[in-house]
Amino acid sequence: MEKPHVLLVDGMALLFRSFFATSAVGQYFRTTDGLATNGVQGFTRHVLAAKTMMKPTHMAVCWDMGAYTFRTEMFDGYKANRPAPPEDMLHQFDMAKNISEQLGWQNFGEKGIEADDFIGSFTKQWQDEVDFTIITGDKDMLQLLKPSVKIAFMKKGFHIYDVYTDVRFREEYGIEPNQFADVKAFMGDASDGYPGVKGIGPKTALQLIQKYGSTDGVLSAIDELKPAQKKKIEENKEMLMLSKELAVIKCDIELDIPLDKIMVQQYTEEHIRICEDQQLNLLARQLEKSL
Repeated sequence: MEKPHVLLVDGMALLFRSFFATSAVGQYFRTTDGLATNGVQGFTRHVLAAKTMMKPTHMAVCWDMGAYTFRTEMFDGYKANRPAPPEDMLHQFDMAKNISEQLGWQNFGEKGIEADDFIGSFTKQWQDEVDFTIITGDKDMLQLLKPSVKIAFMKKGFHIYDVYTDVRFREEYGIEPNQFADVKAFMGDASDGYPGVKGIGPKTALQLIQKYGSTDGVLSAIDELKPAQKKKIEENKEMLMLSKELAVIKCDIELDIPLDKIMVQQYTEEHIRICEDQQLNLLARQLEKSL
């Protein structure tokens, strides 16, 4: 029997990407009240296209809920360098979650926890029972790859993805997916705002983990390193350990959700009407095609 196929969607990644792709060319698709709907329509249309293409049996949309998380408590600088969302986007956060729910997609998110951690916990909870495809733009997710987990990184348009499997990852990186957080610990993450070890870039970070296996492995063998590397690591040891903690996706959230709760629903005329009522006309037309 074929395993169920669960599509896990990084909602905020899709919403932001859709907003900026269309606002860059001045397409906001405003309602008669002047509210921009470009992010919401791009997000929902992207998910519809992915469903048609990937044919999941089940689906969950995971959301970041506000800027403050347990990682911010660990490190003040975490994601502190990110600009505030544009005014035209603010109302679209709730709008996207609402339409997602109205279309029968299950939303998951909790204050203080990131979407990554929900996605990681899903892949752990049902790791032997189902196959997963994760849609995201976030390279951090590479650490979640396993034989049952694929990651589809968004490229241009609705139908083009760069798909990673655990086999491809091993071939390209020469380490196991769960060692990727150790690489991030050394190289840091500019978009998340943590520095790792100053002066150690992606290439050196990867070489260290290929050779010594983990952050702890490098520290145990510190006397074998070149003097300059050793000095950088010793001077930034605390930040290295903190960066490792920030980089690891938490996979132990108690989800307590039966699989049938996230089954893919059939669309009806009623779903089209809901979209038209909210003046989400591009989405309504795309839904019509999927009936």
